[in-house]
Amino acid sequence: MSDNSPLIEAPKRRGPAIALAVVVIAVVAALIAFALTRGGDSAGGDLTKVKLGTVGASDPYWKTLQDEAEKEGIDLEVVDFADYAQPNPALTEGEIDINQFQHIVYLADYNVSNKQDLVPVGATAIYPLGLYSQKVDSVEELKQGDTVVVPDDDSNQARGLLILQSAGLIKLKDGGSIFSTLADVDKAASKVKVKAIKADLTPTSLPDVDAAIVNNDFVEKAGLKFSDAIAQDDPSDPNALPYVNIFAVRAEDKDNKTYQKLIEIYQNSKPVLDGVQEVSGNTAQLLKTPAADLQASLADVEADTAAQG
Repeated sequence: MSDNSPLIEAPKRRGPAIALAVVVIAVVAALIAFALTRGGDSAGGDLTKVKLGTVGASDPYWKTLQDEAEKEGIDLEVVDFADYAQPNPALTEGEIDINQFQHIVYLADYNVSNKQDLVPVGATAIYPLGLYSQKVDSVEELKQGDTVVVPDDDSNQARGLLILQSAGLIKLKDGGSIFSTLADVDKAASKVKVKAIKADLTPTSLPDVDAAIVNNDFVEKAGLKFSDAIAQDDPSDPNALPYVNIFAVRAEDKDNKTYQKLIEIYQNSKPVLDGVQEVSGNTAQLLKTPAADLQASLADVEADTAAQG
């Protein structure tokens, strides 16, 4: 080895090559990120992610809403909950962004009971609540002492009791209100006995009882038809506003533009509304009640609910 040869070869200059590699990697990473966030937005813009919670996400119109929302730049994820007790706590805890499964009375009861401030920001529809039976074909066929079940959550229990009173099956001591409970049933003056069970169990109880109040969410899933109801309330009654089904969000999100856009899509998309009507057996009374009116109704019902406590 020549004495003039270095023991270690001097490194070649690589500055420009390294810089170029870094730029290439950054560009590739940016392209991948864009592809991931782009989703199916036909306009080529980024989609805004929204997680919506409901009970009954298998209803086909939710997929229709997802497709319609995507066209408007919203990547809608629909989260299914097994029963009504779950979506509001999930919204409160930030697990979802918005929910749609309840009416104003139910939301008021949740807010007051849990010291929360969830807010209604859009209306969907009022659905009549029905009384069903596998043993009789009319209310008149129910006999003295027969057993009827109602949902055990406070808001739907009261509504169910009012239906039974209107049908002449029970008498409520205070004349009936959105706060009526089983304790308000005048047993001596009533034709039937009333028991309360979880809302999702009312349809499966039908073989064992004489009749049951069944929420719309569970009617067709139980193999029933809406036309089979032997009694129901009147959703067109002006006093029915507290039973309007709503979209709800956390208070700080009540003016969120993306959520407002999603509600507008729901309320104005014919494919979505056709799907809602199909699932409801054409019983839904579709509404676009202003958010301010919904929030005013909530405040009134919350005040009444707190006074009851």
